[in-house]
Amino acid sequence: MLRNYRFPPRYGPEWGSGGIFGLRYHSGVLYFTVAFEAQAHFVRKDGERIYEFELVGEKPTSGGDTYNAVDTVDEFIYFGGWVHAPAVYLNRTISFVNKYSHVHEYDTENDEVKLLWKESIHHETDWAGEISDIIYDPYGDRLLLAREDGHANLGVYSLDRKTGKAQLLMNEPSPKGTLVHDTAFFGVGNNFISGVGEFKALDLITNKWESFKPAGSVDGKPYIRPGLGAMASAYNRAFAFVRGGLFIGNPFMGDEFRFARLFEFYTFYAPFRVNAVNVGGGILTAFNSHHDATYRSEMGENIEWATTNIIVGPSVLVYIAPPMAKIVGAFGARITSIEKMDGKILLGTNNTPNTGAKEATPFDTGNKEIAVLDEKIIQERPPAVSFSLPLFLPSMARRYGAGTFGGIPLEGYREPRMLLYASRDNKLKVYEYDLALPLGSAYEETFDIKAGRNIIDLSSFSGIISFELEKEDMKGKARIELL
Repeated sequence: MLRNYRFPPRYGPEWGSGGIFGLRYHSGVLYFTVAFEAQAHFVRKDGERIYEFELVGEKPTSGGDTYNAVDTVDEFIYFGGWVHAPAVYLNRTISFVNKYSHVHEYDTENDEVKLLWKESIHHETDWAGEISDIIYDPYGDRLLLAREDGHANLGVYSLDRKTGKAQLLMNEPSPKGTLVHDTAFFGVGNNFISGVGEFKALDLITNKWESFKPAGSVDGKPYIRPGLGAMASAYNRAFAFVRGGLFIGNPFMGDEFRFARLFEFYTFYAPFRVNAVNVGGGILTAFNSHHDATYRSEMGENIEWATTNIIVGPSVLVYIAPPMAKIVGAFGARITSIEKMDGKILLGTNNTPNTGAKEATPFDTGNKEIAVLDEKIIQERPPAVSFSLPLFLPSMARRYGAGTFGGIPLEGYREPRMLLYASRDNKLKVYEYDLALPLGSAYEETFDIKAGRNIIDLSSFSGIISFELEKEDMKGKARIELL
């Protein structure tokens, strides 16, 4: 069906690179948006339509979607996000005067695009909350909109599919949500500062809200800045994928939200700007190595440069089928969107991150692609993967009450090992756990570490393992090899 799989840099004034977002195959139509070029594609067997958001405002437009805000109802595809219409670029900055949040409706039967709702605060440097998630409520026949990225009108809104009228339901910032049974769960918090602070649950029948604080971690150690990237549901529980791991639970059935460490390197390695999809009864999502970054600051100038630009490993595609977490693919800078279609897995990918609003260019800087994989990858042996972590990162995290790193899935690997280049004698604790539901506790084992090169055989462990050094090591390095 696809005429183009690759999308090189093209005009679209924004910061760094956007990506391919919102991949959704529905009623014989493959939809996706190419950002920052603000092009919504609708691909059918008999042709392709490209919509450039001209219903929002004048051209040239830029943006589109950077969070995978899409859902389907009957013959309709509902897609949202944000767009500059027209885009205003000057001296490596973007004016936000014409930045709109939007929701559109695409009719697959008649090949028609309709602007259902738009909103702007018309401010030079601030903007109205972007639409970062769309969830259909089958009981109320309405769209639930999550909004966290922005300066005004944040929270959860309902949108009438017929009239386009939006109504505020909850006014705390929320980037993502998911349906579980007859409840919609939303993660609440500032993603780029503190991360998820609580989960709020909307009863779809009574329209009443309840709040739940997340509980402790499976390995018993603290976690910090759990920024929320994607949510999904399975096993009558909500799964919230965050920087450093995931929360799993459903308090309405007596299972509190607990944290399982997964790919915690104290960088911005996270399941950001990607979605999670149900495949084979489980959940498929990605942890990205370079999704957002500070560009112009000098290395070492601040912690933000270090945490966003130190690349410790490839982006990984992960399949969650409790008690198992399994790496099923290794990719470059980031995976931006995931969809299942005709026995294939479609991935939107990008080689370049988002940067800051003051680091804008007049064009999107990334090379974006759609990769097509066989769905059978979830049943095959995992790919060889390695992670290389400067030990000053977990050592610095100790000063913020954290420091446990890793959360490495060993499923399918026969010869996992760690090469620990230590600058001093130390002790290394290894925590072993899995995702059996409800989440349990970890097993702990300690290794003596000598200054120099240490080889630690990890083949005797199973499930997921995380690590903790007894003492700081500001000059050492840990390399984890999965073979």
